[in-house]
Amino acid sequence: MLDSIYVGMSGLSAFSKGLQTISNNVANMNTPGFKTSTPQFEDVYYGQRFARNTPGAPALMPYGSGVDYGYASLNMSQGDIRNSSGQLDLAIQGNGFLTLLDGGTPRYVRTGQFTAGTDGFIEDAVSGFKLAALDLSGKPVPISMTDRQISAPKATSVVKFTDNLSPGATDFSIPDVEVYDATGGKHKLTIAFSPDSSIMPGRWKVTVSDEKGLPVTESSLQFVGGIVMPGADTIDLTLTSADAPPLTLKLDFSNGVTNFSAGSTSTLRMADQDGYAAGTLTTMSINDAGQLEFQYSNGKTDHTDSIAIANFADPQQLIQTGKGLFDASHASPPAYGASGRDGAGRLLSSSVEASNVDLSREFGQLILIQRGFQASSQVVTTANEMIMQLFQMRGQS
Repeated sequence: MLDSIYVGMSGLSAFSKGLQTISNNVANMNTPGFKTSTPQFEDVYYGQRFARNTPGAPALMPYGSGVDYGYASLNMSQGDIRNSSGQLDLAIQGNGFLTLLDGGTPRYVRTGQFTAGTDGFIEDAVSGFKLAALDLSGKPVPISMTDRQISAPKATSVVKFTDNLSPGATDFSIPDVEVYDATGGKHKLTIAFSPDSSIMPGRWKVTVSDEKGLPVTESSLQFVGGIVMPGADTIDLTLTSADAPPLTLKLDFSNGVTNFSAGSTSTLRMADQDGYAAGTLTTMSINDAGQLEFQYSNGKTDHTDSIAIANFADPQQLIQTGKGLFDASHASPPAYGASGRDGAGRLLSSSVEASNVDLSREFGQLILIQRGFQASSQVVTTANEMIMQLFQMRGQS
């Protein structure tokens, strides 16, 4: 009967630990990226005693000594994906884990709320570990925001024009042609055209003036058969400024500029120019390649390497350590991939993965554990009563 008490006590202990697991699941129902655990119980056979000596029967037979709390198996099913207000918040739709670097030690999460740290690296707001991307060799390395807050300016080198300059027009000008110097300063040019057929038919005089109306250069264009004469379809000029180095650029009329008669109406216009001002970071998002992409106020973009997504052959080998982190020190090394490739899920920006806690399932488990605990308690009570009866019988005898 003492053995029965110990068996009942093992049940009380095991079901208490199971209750702790269920309680932890319920408590984390609103924790982003949390994965529930399912209690797993194991029968216990400590001793052996002789079995009946019958033909074919074993000489020894183990006897049950109760139950033990074996382990808690992780439920790796995906939680709901929810939108968030953080531009650097990330979630994975599908398989895989985001990789964080704790110094040189990798940690893994299913979701993360990231910020730009004081050292310029992108780090998890909860743990402080650095988000990793894949370098050219496929190794996870921390992502740096250094030099990504500003998009450097680029000086204009070529201004391209297109459409028609009608020979029926006496004078024509294109105002407010914007170009940029090496410091990102913007300059507005006016380009005036006037027919000059005194030397040769189809010739036009071209005068370039700055925003103050001062002439910068004078040159000419020669049309033959309605198109600009090859080899004479560009004009070089240099702008000077007190705030920037001299800007040398080229006006290019070789791309579809024509000289066909259209009365007094000309449609010649600037098609493109390759310079731009400095830009400040406006938004961040994940592109189709799984890269963190930066958009700037000057219309330019930049991006990091592809964010590292780790795939494990057996995610059950991971250990949940708190703060949404998983430890993989006892698991087989993961295979790294990018968003939507190599078996990895798709990265979603401005999103977080909610907990996968199912309250109805947890309450069902809670009822089963409660009944098990009550039954084990009843076993202990009954065994204790039987022992007391023995003591009473001994006293009566």
